[in-house]
Amino acid sequence: MTDDTTAGPTGDWTGWRAAAEVALYGPEGFYRRPEGPAGHFRTSVHASALFAEAVARLLCRLDEELGRPPRLDFVDMAAGRGELATGVLTALPAEVNARTRVYAVDVAGRPASLDHRIEWLPEPPKNITGLLFANEWLDNVPLEIAETDSDGVPRRVLVRRDGRERLGEPVAGAEAEWLDRWWPLPAEEGLRAEIGLPRDRAWASAVATLARGLAVAVDYAHTVSSRPLFGTLTGFREGRGTAPVPDGSCDLTAHVALDACALPGGRVLPQRDALRALGIAGARPALALASTDPAEYVRALARAGEAAELTAAGGLGDFGWLLQPVGMAPGAADGPLAGLLVDVPDDEEQ
Repeated sequence: MTDDTTAGPTGDWTGWRAAAEVALYGPEGFYRRPEGPAGHFRTSVHASALFAEAVARLLCRLDEELGRPPRLDFVDMAAGRGELATGVLTALPAEVNARTRVYAVDVAGRPASLDHRIEWLPEPPKNITGLLFANEWLDNVPLEIAETDSDGVPRRVLVRRDGRERLGEPVAGAEAEWLDRWWPLPAEEGLRAEIGLPRDRAWASAVATLARGLAVAVDYAHTVSSRPLFGTLTGFREGRGTAPVPDGSCDLTAHVALDACALPGGRVLPQRDALRALGIAGARPALALASTDPAEYVRALARAGEAAELTAAGGLGDFGWLLQPVGMAPGAADGPLAGLLVDVPDDEEQ
């Protein structure tokens, strides 16, 4: 940490939230680059078509739970170049597909080759009935970084465009309250926390767009019992981790405190458990199939490998799924969504 207080040629000192907002979403921001996120990192969506199939299966189960409404909505938050929306639309059975309206939400412009049935929006639509799915969105919602000084006081970390940092004012107000509740910092110099309040608010706003249905956030995550001592802020460029520099040249990401984001009735579970509840498992096909149908055996073996990657411990399987039901009747956890939801008492219905 530098004590340099001059602005210099690389710009003024500012909090990480403002710096990341410009670096990621400004006119020359990282997420407006033509190659899109897939040009720099690989998410579950890019790892296997099985992920979109699982989300389509979730939408079908939700459709059944909702009584098969005349119109079913699917919203792909932070859609990248529409890969998940396209995969879900392809995987839906014809009867459900015919009733489904698909939205892709992203700050970037609409890809020229995107299926015409997918509506491209800068913000999620309102009053939807169905599924809002946010895969690796919240980790890119900018937030402030706090670090304890030599007196054990949490202070905002200020940064310049070249990535140099110094400590600013003590954390106060709602941000201090959030730290006290969700990421209490020991009074030891140099410990860091990421103040997730903007993510809590962003998630609550997204959930509020549902009239009835389910909102799901999938992300790198940690809980209050196991917060990392020095935070998780990092950069990512061309498939590799790099120093987090807010100049628009790299992704800026930090793991998500999904337990803090959760609203009443919400549930957080590992991706491996969520996908297994949706029929995705890494079991190898029976060896006998290799003799009776070699081509099918090869296909099944490939699918098993992809499923294993999506559910692997120490990898994608460790991602958190935050499932937030809205307007669900009590007992939904025992119906088509069994294994994913928990029962919501009557006084906690949304």
